[in-house]
Amino acid sequence: MASTTNSVSANNLQTPAGHSPVAPGEIAIGVVVGRASEHFDFFVFGMACVLVFPGVFFPFADLLEGILYGFAIFSMAFVARPFGTAMFMAIQRRWGRSVKLTTALFLLGTATAGIAFLPSYETIGGVSIFLLAMFRVLQGFALGGSWDGLPSLLLLNAPPSKRSWYAMIGQLGAPTGFLIANLLFLYLISSVTIEDFQSWAWRYPFFVAFAINVVALFARLRLVLTEEYTLALEESELEPISTREMLDKQGPNVFLGAFASLASYALFHIVTIFPLSWIAFSESQTIYRVLTIQIFGACVGIVATIASGYIANRIGRRTTVGLMAVLIGVFALFAPLLMNGAAWMQNTFILVGFALLGVSYGQASGTLTANFERRFRYSGAALTSDLAWLFGAAFAPLVALGVSVHFGLSAVSLYLLSAAVCTLVALRINRQLEAADSD
Repeated sequence: MASTTNSVSANNLQTPAGHSPVAPGEIAIGVVVGRASEHFDFFVFGMACVLVFPGVFFPFADLLEGILYGFAIFSMAFVARPFGTAMFMAIQRRWGRSVKLTTALFLLGTATAGIAFLPSYETIGGVSIFLLAMFRVLQGFALGGSWDGLPSLLLLNAPPSKRSWYAMIGQLGAPTGFLIANLLFLYLISSVTIEDFQSWAWRYPFFVAFAINVVALFARLRLVLTEEYTLALEESELEPISTREMLDKQGPNVFLGAFASLASYALFHIVTIFPLSWIAFSESQTIYRVLTIQIFGACVGIVATIASGYIANRIGRRTTVGLMAVLIGVFALFAPLLMNGAAWMQNTFILVGFALLGVSYGQASGTLTANFERRFRYSGAALTSDLAWLFGAAFAPLVALGVSVHFGLSAVSLYLLSAAVCTLVALRINRQLEAADSD
């Protein structure tokens, strides 16, 4: 443990002497495009779990059970994601970054487009559910392999005084992807009849996801395959370390990093996916209105994510994440009142939740990745993110909706409070380790 915290040094946060010239702004574009495409794929699936899958793949169940079945399949991608990271790191070590990234994004696009072609349950029965689950698992594997190291490279090449600002840039992909997904579903729902939407129109977002993945692939390959960026990655020692070696030599840092950002990742799907499912089940608002409010929420999230860069530059990234964990805990106490109230109260939950999510999530990624030795940072950042998604976000919609229906919305409060406590404890342990190491 002492040896891992030893790596938090000034030298470890500086780019090597004579480093190849890299433009942070150019890296930032590739990061945002790549993350937005990935999040769009996942949000399209998550929203379809509420709007589409109960009628298309689970017509034998009532609405609640259909949504819960969809959320169970939704979580499979997050379970598969760390295994995908391990497998594609091995591919990169053997055949290089271009093969890894091309294969991963091609698999992601193919799995997403495959969902668009799936026959309904009424056509082929349970085979449709099996294929849906298979494509979802493939999405998770592919997303694990889509890690390109650009966020790490961006952070290493950013001016020291603006690292918190550049750290939030990659996080803009999440609210951006959510915004695009909501706009597309809102357009379809307002343009066709309910029968047409359930019959064929729901497939279009998955086709769009494939097209976006193709654009993202070329945008990222344009960066990571040039000689300039190849040298930058090599000189920054961003290596595809095996998962076994990562856990053996940097295991404590991996889990500390995952739990340090748990509050942000737990809030992620509680704000983005859960409200749509709860409101659809309770029929307290129309779907059209909920999607409209979520579009405004995504815009709030984008602004809040940008604001996190300014805030963290002033008070520090870890202080920002810790403070937001406290505020998320306070917000959790009001969740039952807001989500069980009138439409304006539910809308308040969404908008305030996005504001908190933007500031917290904007600095959550890489909060403790500075603990990694330089050569472990590339793989460490990927694995830490995978575990944070798995522990914090994978089962959030399933647990929140299922437990809330049977035991009340206080379950959402407990879920968020437990995540906030985990974040604060992880940050506290990390600070104690650093203090002990410096003595």
